[in-house]
Amino acid sequence: MVYSLATHPHHAHYPPPWFSIAPMMEWTDNHYRTLARLISKNAWLYTEMLAAETIVYQKDNLDRFLEYSPEQHPIVLQIGGNNLENLAKATELANPYKYDEINFNCGCPSPKVAGHGCFGVRLMLDPKFVAEAMSVIAAHTDVPVSVKCRIGVDDHDSYNELCDFIYKVSSQSPTSHFIIHSRKALLNGISPAENRSIPPLKYEYFYGLLRDFPDLRFTINGGINTVEEVNAARRAGAHGVMVGRAAFNKPWHTLGHVDTVVYGAPSSGVTRRQILEKFQVYGDTAVGKYGRKPTVRDVARPLIGLFHSEPGNSQWKRKADAAFLHCTTMKEFFDETLVAIPDYVLDKPIGEPPSGSEDPFANIHSLLPPAYESRELELQYA
Repeated sequence: MVYSLATHPHHAHYPPPWFSIAPMMEWTDNHYRTLARLISKNAWLYTEMLAAETIVYQKDNLDRFLEYSPEQHPIVLQIGGNNLENLAKATELANPYKYDEINFNCGCPSPKVAGHGCFGVRLMLDPKFVAEAMSVIAAHTDVPVSVKCRIGVDDHDSYNELCDFIYKVSSQSPTSHFIIHSRKALLNGISPAENRSIPPLKYEYFYGLLRDFPDLRFTINGGINTVEEVNAARRAGAHGVMVGRAAFNKPWHTLGHVDTVVYGAPSSGVTRRQILEKFQVYGDTAVGKYGRKPTVRDVARPLIGLFHSEPGNSQWKRKADAAFLHCTTMKEFFDETLVAIPDYVLDKPIGEPPSGSEDPFANIHSLLPPAYESRELELQYA
């Protein structure tokens, strides 16, 4: 498969973003990304969404928000906002941290975000502003820029409206990469969690975009949980695939197969014990770095799904809950909790991925919406 993304000089020495981990508020923090990189060398990592305002107002305290270890490359900074001046300043302030791409959030349905006036997914209703924002971000950085959006908002959910958004943003700004969460967002009082499950997935919209915008790059997001499904989405034509909750809830089972199954690398043979030894070294430098924060609980939180469905898992979680109440170092935390997990589980490298899952994309090309046509009309009257 010819893959054009690596042609950007900045991306040349990284694996292509065939697999990325979604930006998730309060989940994809530095601690989680450290763990994710220990398990997969090739997955692209994203920060939690950072508001441009936060970066601007905390400019004397930026390490706390933007610092990460060099092992985390390739890593994308996701920013949100609706003020062009702050987006410009935030991009400039982030430049010294050398993120590999800057992504603009047009997909978050959180009332904390969407309620701040026009922010997050509401921006899909204003493609002209998104194009301006992307132009401003791109003008203040030398790394690639991308947009993460949904397929629609409330009753603005036709395929044609989605195409209008993509067309306007891509033709009026340097944006050529879109990450598409293949559900619409409902802003009428359902929670962010419900917004990840209630509106139906419409993968046919995503594959319609691939057909109708052959010069752009599209990454698919939403409802994809296994490396088999990742490869199925790519076989159907997706340039990249972004996985969210499965990568957080089951980091070993999901990320453990990325390098071999998605990227074709030989197995590293790494075990969970080896990963935890390295994580402990990181954790003990992280705990208490900013006074009382982060706590052992903050740092260890991404580990809770590491033994998903293994013997000892529920006992390990109970011990972890108890340990969080009094442990002050990661070493103490591990000494107290890992006794719940049998040695053979700790010392077993990742096995073969489970096979035989359904291919959600098998017939997708027969379900595509009618082709997008309104460009020609716009041009006639331009």
